[in-house]
Amino acid sequence: MKLYIAEKPSLGRAIVSALPKPHIKQDGFVKVGNGDAVTWCIGHILEQAEPDAYDPAFKKWQLEHLPISPNQWKLIPKHKTKKQFNVVKKLIKQAKAIVHCGDPDREGQLLVDEVINHVGVSSSVKTNLQRCLISDLNHAAVAKSLSNLQPNSHFAALSISALARSRADWLYGINMTRAYTVQGRKVGYEGVVSIGRVQTPLLGLVVKRDLEVEDFKPTTYFEVLAHIQHEPHPPFTAKWQPSEACLPYCDSEGRVINRALAENVIGRIFNQQAVVKNVERKPKKQAPPLPYNLSSLQIDASKRYGLNAKVVLDTCQALYENHKLITYPRSDNRYLPEAHFHQASDIIQAIKATSQLKGECEGADSGIRSKAWSDDKVGAHHAIIPTAAKNRAMLSSVESQVYELIARQYLMQFYPRWEYVDGKIELDIAGGVFVTKARHTTAIGWKQLLPSSGSKNEDNLPDVKKGQLLFCERGEVLDKQTKPPAAFTDATLLAAMTGISRFVSNPEVKKILKDTDGLGTEATRANIIELLFKRHFIERKGKHIHATPIGRGLITSLPEAMTLPDMTAQWESMLNKISLKEQNYTDFMSPLDKSLLDLLDYARCNLPIGLKGLKQKKSAKFIKRRKNSKNVSARSH
Repeated sequence: MKLYIAEKPSLGRAIVSALPKPHIKQDGFVKVGNGDAVTWCIGHILEQAEPDAYDPAFKKWQLEHLPISPNQWKLIPKHKTKKQFNVVKKLIKQAKAIVHCGDPDREGQLLVDEVINHVGVSSSVKTNLQRCLISDLNHAAVAKSLSNLQPNSHFAALSISALARSRADWLYGINMTRAYTVQGRKVGYEGVVSIGRVQTPLLGLVVKRDLEVEDFKPTTYFEVLAHIQHEPHPPFTAKWQPSEACLPYCDSEGRVINRALAENVIGRIFNQQAVVKNVERKPKKQAPPLPYNLSSLQIDASKRYGLNAKVVLDTCQALYENHKLITYPRSDNRYLPEAHFHQASDIIQAIKATSQLKGECEGADSGIRSKAWSDDKVGAHHAIIPTAAKNRAMLSSVESQVYELIARQYLMQFYPRWEYVDGKIELDIAGGVFVTKARHTTAIGWKQLLPSSGSKNEDNLPDVKKGQLLFCERGEVLDKQTKPPAAFTDATLLAAMTGISRFVSNPEVKKILKDTDGLGTEATRANIIELLFKRHFIERKGKHIHATPIGRGLITSLPEAMTLPDMTAQWESMLNKISLKEQNYTDFMSPLDKSLLDLLDYARCNLPIGLKGLKQKKSAKFIKRRKNSKNVSARSH
């Protein structure tokens, strides 16, 4: 018997549909016509054992027990899914061949691998273990994936990377959470002080931004405009560009902060000739933005519809699993396999039948090939795009919004480039340099698919020539004030997580991470943000996200290294190298032991004073959890 192991029941059903009939449904699996079987996990059906599984003494949280670092790691079946684990275990023991059908990402690879390894198989079964990568649950796509199996050994590095992440998160979360919870009690804080290698730096970003806003003191700066007569054409304005001699009177951004200087310029240019020193008109073209990965979709959905990251992820899962209208949603990739280009016509017709984008579909040219199609840039999974399914089932309002965002982004790949002209005029007025700029669209291209494409008025550059004499009627001083950084929103917090290099303090780490890694992964970012809300570390005030007093008290009590993204960003970079076979498991895990010792020494010597006098809100679930065993960890980052 060949056994197919899917990550979830929905994927299992899709696999069954592509295998020979008759299909005989059993408890937790399906027998297919040729005698093979399909079963499934329900997400992770194994989990890391709690500390007391290694030593019963660890049930009580004490500083002297730390660090807790297993020599032999233990996995145990999850209580809620133990029945399904036993079904999968029995089938694995009976199987002569196994096909791994986990989701096409790091976590999906580990999820099924760890079950197979935990149960144990013969050397011949393990050697011949195959991998099936499925990113589209429609029948034809699943059948094609099943006909293109690969050796599972090719993906071993991906599994090792996920395993390293899981164990490192356990070590960091268990030890630091216990240390600060015990120390928190000494200052009167009774809640669990949850620490995680991603959630804590993310909270640190929010706290730091809140403090920057509170401490911000606005400063006044001045801009000088020249009002230019251009008969018989309409007048226009040009902005003064301070010379190098004026820099002592400017701030670090080059803005004039001395009003007397600005007034002096006004006096000098009154009723003066304006000589056109230079005119630039640069034709430019811009390709459409790439199709979405999960984070870019979540950011746009937040900006456009105010949807938070978790809602977008859950909606995508429904569109993928229930409606089969989109490809695998937990993707970190924005490119497409070149073979997908030939499916464009079918997908465009599916969008036309499923959405309100009929006109946009009719305007799409399936012969246009954007830069999105590139085999070299596609990894285990590709960008999120619509499938060729024409599902007329009733979608909810949110499902329609998210589907149409994905569909619109895909359709952009089949529209011409946006063409425009960037214009710039440089004037000399009484020895000072004044500049006016304008951008003019010459061919709207893919931009016509943006809802706001026709709402923004563009300025045309005045029609002047180099050497032409104009007239400055007067000058004007504009009083402006610097603005504080904006408080985080769902969109900007996600953008901060994906572009974490902007917040990394170490210049070497910043250089490494600039174009690669983020804070957390596509699959975890939404849940990490929700985790901070559930633990009452952050809260919403309108559209903005702020730290609660507990969140702020925690961050101000921790050593700076734990509150910055540097460490976890380095982790993500190293984990990515493991998945690419550029680094090994031991090189990643070994330094963690020493860093844990240093952080625990700090925790022992410094009480979390910032938590003094604060109380954690206790939900019914929280109270029950504390009553049962105080066995709360922070393994989920």
